Amino acid sequence: MGTAEDFSLAPQIEEHYATVDEEGRLDKPRGTVEFLRTMEIIGRFLPPPPAHILDVGGGPGRYALELQEAGYVVELVDALEAHVTQAKAAGVRLATVGDARKIRLSDAAVDAVLLLGPLYHLTERSDRVRAWREAARVVRPNGVVIGAAISRFASLIDGLNLGLLADPGFVAIVDEDLRTGQHRNPEQHEKWFTTAYFHHSDELSPEMTEGGLEPELVAAVEGPAQTVGPALDEWLADPQLRGTLLAFLAEVETEPATIGFTGHLLAVGRRPSSGTVL
Repeated sequence: MGTAEDFSLAPQIEEHYATVDEEGRLDKPRGTVEFLRTMEIIGRFLPPPPAHILDVGGGPGRYALELQEAGYVVELVDALEAHVTQAKAAGVRLATVGDARKIRLSDAAVDAVLLLGPLYHLTERSDRVRAWREAARVVRPNGVVIGAAISRFASLIDGLNLGLLADPGFVAIVDEDLRTGQHRNPEQHEKWFTTAYFHHSDELSPEMTEGGLEPELVAAVEGPAQTVGPALDEWLADPQLRGTLLAFLAEVETEPATIGFTGHLLAVGRRPSSGTVL
């Protein structure tokens, strides 16, 4: 995304999502683990239906639709008009174009906020804090805000799992990711991720605190499931193996070693029961 002043997406990000199948990403094996684990974690913190959930950066609407079908009132906001169109076509009833840093809702308007997409495309810390603060402003007192982040080590994990470290261009990307968290794809390689910020797990709680939230959890999403390889399809297809896998991932989600070896992180914060979010 651009700066907090212009509220625009970087052109590279728009180009990336114009060429990738974001609708189908969560149906692939690793995406399925990400989806199931994310739904399990947010399910622990969301109030019961028919609570009003704001899904900011909700993309084509996979999470919004799942929650809507569970009985929630879900309002999706995304920076890309194409994603909003896809979400509506999928059946999401409330979907509009908007920006995480300037949410067009009044204070304390919703029961919970999801930030499952915006944080990693806000490459400046001030913009990420602003997104947390906006979420804290629009959620009711004692309401929960849940944000997804890409791990600082995601490119290294992909490089190892997919054999990409043989490519000098990808090696340079990994090196920059590890040093600064600033992920770039200078050659716009269509199979590599676009402009983003990759979080170290230690950064999420301070961002939430500065954004007016009380941190409650930082958890690894996929964790060691990324080591399963091609057999992951079989694990997910077998209900017993899938249950075993998900149970163990939940058991180790806050272990420091696991948090350092995951593609995605989930951070959970709560608006204080009293006081004003500035």
